[in-house]
Amino acid sequence: MSNVPPPPTNLRGAVDLSSLVNRPPAGAAGAAPGASGAAAGQATGDLTLPSLYFEGTDANFNDFIDLSMRVPIVVGLGTERSEQWQQFAPVLDRAVGSFRGRLVGVKIDVDANPQLTQAFQSQAVPTVAALVAGRPVQLFAGVVAEDQLRDVFEQLLQLAAQNGVTESVTVEGGPDGAESDGDAAAPETAPEPPLPPLHQEAYDAIDRGDYEGAIRAYRTAIAQDPRDTMAAAGLAQVSLLARLSGHSADELRTAAAESPRDADAQLGVADLDISGGHVEDAFDRLLTLFPSLDAAGKEQVRARILEYFEIVGVDDPRVGKARARLASLLY
Repeated sequence: MSNVPPPPTNLRGAVDLSSLVNRPPAGAAGAAPGASGAAAGQATGDLTLPSLYFEGTDANFNDFIDLSMRVPIVVGLGTERSEQWQQFAPVLDRAVGSFRGRLVGVKIDVDANPQLTQAFQSQAVPTVAALVAGRPVQLFAGVVAEDQLRDVFEQLLQLAAQNGVTESVTVEGGPDGAESDGDAAAPETAPEPPLPPLHQEAYDAIDRGDYEGAIRAYRTAIAQDPRDTMAAAGLAQVSLLARLSGHSADELRTAAAESPRDADAQLGVADLDISGGHVEDAFDRLLTLFPSLDAAGKEQVRARILEYFEIVGVDDPRVGKARARLASLLY
């Protein structure tokens, strides 16, 4: 995305948090961890929290709405059932941490928190949004490369400044008051079942930003078990990250506009659309281009669309429509 959209309507009321109408003061039982005083928006001077990272729930989210009056909140919605989310979550943490307290990260489990999932209009995993001055800001769905993620957060900080939200967090016991790498104070979660070794190898490579290493690990997993659908989805996802890495949205969109019949240019902007959750735009772009291509170009586009099917999810109705349209063009 090239511009952060203006904040829509206030989130209060969009989420049914009636049980918190008479909630105890922030810091009492049920409040967000470590969010006493500051999370309630009280003028306490320095904004000190135990971490830059929290778990958001239907029960505690009003505290983060209050906190967003002082510092922008990055909201990541996902589920541990999604390998894409497992791969992207540490990238999101690292990007938040790189701003050294100017952002706070909140993760929401979409399976356990249906009210917030609905409020943020999360239709894909991951969905990344923000809170600024008590208002939600839709950012993107899907995944983006880490450098693009930081670009989005820079724009978010500009929007926050326009709304007078300019404080920074001092982390209790943290170096210089805030973590710099997105790892030191990540929220505690229940232990997850171990991933298969090659999946873990890919996950670790992605965490390091080594997309090529992750691609090799997933390809090895598929070679060992062609029925490994999680590896196929992971390979498609990390391949997308690798292709987008080092490219700006403006660069990709300019190239596509200047070369409307060039397969590589159109594939580049389709990658951008998929990463930003604009799934139907990506499918329509490539399927409209398809009939004008030579045999090699058609095969290149067909293969990329099949990758997108894995990323979006084969059960997604948008995939069903695109699959039918592709079949009509092939046969």
